[in-house]
Amino acid sequence: MAAHFGRRLRKGAATTAVAAAAVAALSASQAPGAAGDDHGRPAAAGSSSPAPDVASDGNATGNSPYYTDLPPLKSPNPSPSPTVGDPVARGEAEAGIPATVLDAYKKAEAELRSSKPGCNLPWQLLAAIGKVESGQARGGRVDANGTTIGRILGPQLDGNGFALIKDTDHGEYDGNSHYDQAIGPMQFIPSTWAWAGRDGNADGKADPNNVYDAALAAGHYLCRNDWDMSTEPGLHSAILSYNNSQDYLNLVLNWLQYYRKGTHSVPDGTGGVPSHRSDDGTPSTHTPAPSGPPAKPGHKPDTKPDPKPHQPGGGSESPDPQPPKPPVPPEQPTPSDTVDHLEDAGTARLTAMAGDAFGQRIGTRAETKAGTAVAKVRVRFTITGDTDSTFAGGETVATVATDAKGVAHAPALQAGEKTGDFKITTAVVGHQVESVGYTATVTARAADTLTRTGDTAMTCTPGGEFAEQIQVKATYKGAAADRVAATATLIKADDDATENDKGPYFKDADGKTVRTLTGLKTDAEGRLTLPKLYADDTTGTFLLRVTTPGGGTVTVELKVAAADASASPSPSPSATS
Repeated sequence: MAAHFGRRLRKGAATTAVAAAAVAALSASQAPGAAGDDHGRPAAAGSSSPAPDVASDGNATGNSPYYTDLPPLKSPNPSPSPTVGDPVARGEAEAGIPATVLDAYKKAEAELRSSKPGCNLPWQLLAAIGKVESGQARGGRVDANGTTIGRILGPQLDGNGFALIKDTDHGEYDGNSHYDQAIGPMQFIPSTWAWAGRDGNADGKADPNNVYDAALAAGHYLCRNDWDMSTEPGLHSAILSYNNSQDYLNLVLNWLQYYRKGTHSVPDGTGGVPSHRSDDGTPSTHTPAPSGPPAKPGHKPDTKPDPKPHQPGGGSESPDPQPPKPPVPPEQPTPSDTVDHLEDAGTARLTAMAGDAFGQRIGTRAETKAGTAVAKVRVRFTITGDTDSTFAGGETVATVATDAKGVAHAPALQAGEKTGDFKITTAVVGHQVESVGYTATVTARAADTLTRTGDTAMTCTPGGEFAEQIQVKATYKGAAADRVAATATLIKADDDATENDKGPYFKDADGKTVRTLTGLKTDAEGRLTLPKLYADDTTGTFLLRVTTPGGGTVTVELKVAAADASASPSPSPSATS
């Protein structure tokens, strides 16, 4: 939705010349630039680099309305105390974040630092989005578990001044069985929450109304495409994927910069709630075009009174939402309504070795009943089955819009360690059609070559133990093959791989004789060191064979012979008198 930056000043101030000057100064000093420092902070105003091009389909909020208040001009940096101890001046009240909400943001950052370290997501980004989407859960109106007191709902997305998103959850999350509504402190639409939801407080469920769950889900959503938040392109792309508006990007970057200068916690329920929303004064008959960048010096703020009550994300705070409006039929069918079925778009056989990326990507085409391709349709890909494989970024669900040829390409698949088949199902978001499914196969890690790393002869006397342990190295297509399973067997002959029942042997954990070892694995460099070998009383030449999936094989010769008497030391010369 369009952001009305002229309405961001507090009431009363907008009618004075001082207020106009404040708007100009604020816009000049806080407008996000294109170049950031090495922490991903927005640069000073004046940079001309364009924002990343991010598709509007499938964003977290459905481009729902949001709060447009800018942060105060005054820095929230606390002033140093004149005496030893903590700072005494905490900065502007806007720098205060309700304690439970702040804890949720920091816990989400910590989890993502471990699960997706390359994302470099700062908790201040979650705070900035939480401020813009719901005023930090309506000033921290949450219970002890972090669940909001009353649902935070955006307006129904019925195409009547907003996007058109028909019901996808049968009213489960938003209580609306006709159209979707953004819900919770981070304002997810139900179709996005269905795959992006997370259990951030370990209570066994993912609840969009819980600030811990919502904050963790928002973090994973922002990090899902391997974007690096410490770089400007990654940061901007992630924010625009949440709500595809240049004004939204500018606003979130302003709050991110503000919170990075210093924050503090305030008691739950005492945080400030913003005053202006992006849909203030929006006509109800159409969706306005996005507004321009923040106000330039000399721009006069709009002094019209707020036409609507102040509601987070344009929504209500009642546990029971208002009954939905009668459906407003669009002037022409939406793209998803014209889709009759999904077809495969030339996807090759999906197979990969455990731990590797699949070299093939799924392509699915949306078509009408007559077989015509349909563009701009959101297709959801879901991984099912007993597998730890994921899409790139660690997700098991991905939503992608079809291109001009009606084809949606799923993100690259990443094989896990579990071998076997798993399924990928497809669906059109918001519309039930005949779908197409895919089967992917994960094979065991393999090595096509095994070589012994040493060349010392392996000899032993009857009843003794071999002095050295055998080490081999596995490679696959010339590269080290790590974590490849291997089997070591003492065999009867070079042409008879049957286990020998005499000669050299290994010992198990209980000290018992074993002549076949399974469950062995190479290390990160493809190396495998076998346990010690022992000899029984049988003399002769024996063979040890090591094999791996993929055809890797190496055979080592072992000799057991009595000690050579001629090699005994000569008697010492007699002592002289």
